[in-house]
Amino acid sequence: MGKTINDLLIEADIRSLQEAMESGELTSEACVQWYLERIERFNPKLRAVLEVNPDAARDARALDAERVERGSRGPLHGIPLLLKDNIDTGDRMHTSAGSVALAEHYALQDSAVAAQLRNAGAVFLGKANMTEWANFMSGTMWAGYSSRGGLTLNPYGPGELFVGGSSSGSGSAVTANLCAAAIGTETSGSIISPSSQNGIVGIKPTIGLVSRKGIIPITHSQDSAGPMTRTVRDAAILLGAMTMMDPADAAMQDNKRIAYTDYTASLDEKGLRGARIGIPRHYYEGLDEARAAIIERAIALCKEQGAIIVDPVSLPCEKVAWDWGIMQYEFKKGLNDYLAVAGPGASVRTLDELIAYNEANREVALKYGQSTLIWSNQTAGTLSEPEYADNLHRNHEWSRDQGIDYAIKEYQLDALLFLGNEEGLDLSARAGYPAITVPGGYAETGIIAEGGYITKGPQGITFVGTAYSEPVLFRLAYAYEQASHYRIAPQLSEGEL
Repeated sequence: MGKTINDLLIEADIRSLQEAMESGELTSEACVQWYLERIERFNPKLRAVLEVNPDAARDARALDAERVERGSRGPLHGIPLLLKDNIDTGDRMHTSAGSVALAEHYALQDSAVAAQLRNAGAVFLGKANMTEWANFMSGTMWAGYSSRGGLTLNPYGPGELFVGGSSSGSGSAVTANLCAAAIGTETSGSIISPSSQNGIVGIKPTIGLVSRKGIIPITHSQDSAGPMTRTVRDAAILLGAMTMMDPADAAMQDNKRIAYTDYTASLDEKGLRGARIGIPRHYYEGLDEARAAIIERAIALCKEQGAIIVDPVSLPCEKVAWDWGIMQYEFKKGLNDYLAVAGPGASVRTLDELIAYNEANREVALKYGQSTLIWSNQTAGTLSEPEYADNLHRNHEWSRDQGIDYAIKEYQLDALLFLGNEEGLDLSARAGYPAITVPGGYAETGIIAEGGYITKGPQGITFVGTAYSEPVLFRLAYAYEQASHYRIAPQLSEGEL
């Protein structure tokens, strides 16, 4: 008896989808239709998808015909993806960062990331919900909430478990099989957090590896787009399609930049053998019993697979009191620059206008207020303040020279190991360095963490490295994934949702 389309697509990875399409067992159009029907069934409760692409089926048909006539473009040919709602697409979908102020906004053209993925043959299913303005709107806003899309829920425990932010919709949709994979963005934890909380793989690349052109920003020194997938191989495939040099992004002009178009070459089941993994114990101190057990099990597994565990590792930056000054200064300038050239339908053109719009429409726009927007608006928006330059220098000095680079050099490490998106992961964000998280297990119990969310549920194991160490991180993460197989798909039914 042959496989049903459900057999082919549930938990399917990109390679198996390609094999099915190459053999004629599956078409991209049928694949897109299956995902759209699944979105229709489960999204009303999960609220992971803001809108579907009205042209997705048409685009898939065109790619099916192209496959027959000219062959495949590569591993992403006909693969259905979701994009976070702050990533421009020059089509009939909106780009709003989850806000009602930009709910009718159409980007004039594809972002660099969208253009690269489209050229690689990907089909855009729709836009994923997100924490509004990438969680840079209010200090009390719940992760996953947007005024345009409501609160995204975690498929493992809708209404109970933390969904993570701000690429919440991307994480929820990938784990619920509402798409083959998704693209998220991160400033500090916004890929790693929802990937960890939703039991999937997420990679935040080195700043300068992936273009930020056409992405609604928070900070130009920390923002990056990255893959969110169910497997490490899929993340490697996606990242390889996103690394084209873009002269419009100044961060990509780094003369130390190392980019590849095929990260799957780094995947090695024995990749942990001989690897030196650092254990930064300081950052484990606040873990509850269940999560502490998960990270200890991960350390033991790495050791069993031949890794050299360096435990403990101490970083000079451990006691540094960080602030969010970089974001305060960079957000206003970045947003004003983006809005000034936004496409039709944008209700606002400056941060001043956005704050005024929200106030005028507070019943729908200000469920959690806008204290963070007002805070950022107190800056000049020119990045000319001496405090900004000092803050940027201090961030880089402590997160790099007294943080990750110090540890890598001092202990001769390949990577540092963290749980999920715990406190230490902010180091990689401030440094602009890569991090990859892989499913590490499920915490059956939890505590109420700062912010009010419960810590039980899926937990990721996160490897952090120095600049442009993506090949190393893929090697370690893949070996860990293949040795553990800790991803378990959530059990969904309409009755429960």
